[in-house]
Order: sequence, then structure tokens, then C-alpha cells
Amino acid sequence: MNRITARRRHPLARYAVLLLALGLLGFSYTLVAPTSERADAAIASGRADDVAEGKKLFQQSCASCHGLNAEGIQGRGPTLVGVGAASVDFQVGSGRMPLATLGAQAPRKKPAPWVNEDTIRQLSAYVQSLGGGPTVPTAEQVDPAKGNRAKGGELFRANCIQCHNFVGAGGALTQGKYAPELTEATPTQIYEAMITGPQAMPVFNDSIITPEQKRDMIAYIIGLQHEPNPGGAGLGRIGPVTEGLVLWVVGISLLVLAAIWITAKKRQAQ
Repeated sequence: MNRITARRRHPLARYAVLLLALGLLGFSYTLVAPTSERADAAIASGRADDVAEGKKLFQQSCASCHGLNAEGIQGRGPTLVGVGAASVDFQVGSGRMPLATLGAQAPRKKPAPWVNEDTIRQLSAYVQSLGGGPTVPTAEQVDPAKGNRAKGGELFRANCIQCHNFVGAGGALTQGKYAPELTEATPTQIYEAMITGPQAMPVFNDSIITPEQKRDMIAYIIGLQHEPNPGGAGLGRIGPVTEGLVLWVVGISLLVLAAIWITAKKRQAQ
């Protein structure tokens, strides 16, 4: 006991205890945090060389607005550190990026000629490696067949119709922005939009809308895309206001013109 007590009083004992504590803390951290980060990077990259190839693509097509290291350039493009692979997959896959001209909002358009599944995966892997973030959802997460369309409709009406309309036809927002129509959005893009919050859209993380609820909403939106118009022309499918407007402007105008034509014929006959 006397030997142990003497060692405790040694001048270097406190430093040894401190080093031991730091070592245990670092070992514990490697067991918890970095594991998930490596898993995220692996999911996003697909192959080990995707990050390197993605960096080359980024420097060629994205660095002029987002900076050589994705740190962002004021007035041209935000930083991409921490946005995740899902954001890149959504923006590039839908043609919103690369941006042709600066504006209030990036419109959906045909993707650039160099954009394909491989280049999107590589670019996503590089951005994911910069600071993590939401990854691209799996096929099971976005499968409309596994969602409940009725529940998805309730969730959509509670969270989305204020901007996207009852049937996903979109609508105007403030400062030149707008909620885009959802007629061309794929299941993956719908999920990615919810977890990344592009443009003026808020982020609906898993604590707000669970992955199962997101899949239900996808089932509802995809159902809207394939829903027929048995009554004839859909007129944008934005509700009875449009139908009433067409009835009054077109229908009543035709009746007025017909009345004028009949009256003119009677005058000629007299």
C-alpha cells in the first residue's frame, strides 16, 4: 500500500491520469460518431474513387459559383459543406443546377449534357465527404407501393397545400419565388426535397415527418400524377375557382356572342 500511495504522489501521476482519460475519451468517440460518418460517406459514394472523380467534376462545373473548396462565393453561390448527397442528387438530377442565370429561384429544366447517374453519384459523394449531411434515400424508402395514399393525402393537405396547392400544381410565393408543380417530380426527388428543404421550402426531418409518413406522402403525390381527368380538360386541376372562371369568361361570352349574332340576323331579315 505504501508503494502505491507513493506512486500516486509522484509529480507525473496527474499527467498520466490525464493522458489515460483523453485516450479513453478518444476511443469512445471513434466507436460512436465516426462510425456513422463513415457509413454515410459509404452510402453516398458507392465506390472509393467516386470522391476523387466528384472533386474533378465539381472543380470543372461548380467551383465558379460555390468556390474551389465548396466554401461558397458571396452573391453567387452558398457553401455546400454539410448539405449532403441528397441535396446534390436533387438539384443536379432535376436540372436546377448548374444554374444558367442568377435569379430568385432555380427552375427545373433539362439536366446538363454531362449529367448522368454516374456523374451525379460522384458529385454527391464528393459533397458528402466535405461534411456529411442527408444521404440519398434507398429504393425502399421511396417506394410508392409501400405507402398509404390516404394517410399521405392527409399529411400533404396539412403540410404542403399552402404552397403546392391541393393537387401539387404549385403556386406563387414572395420576392419572385414560387412553389414548383410536382407533376414531374420522381419519388426520390420528393423525399430529397423534404429532407433538404430546397429554395424556400422548409426542412421536414424525421422528427417532424417520419420516413414512413414521407413514403405515404410520396404515394399520394405519385397517385396525383397518374390520376385521369374523366370530366375532360383538367384546367390545371387547381380547383372549382378555375372552372367557374372558365364558365363565366368563356361560356357566358359565347352566349353573348350568340345572342348578338341572332339579333343581327333578325334585323337583316326585317
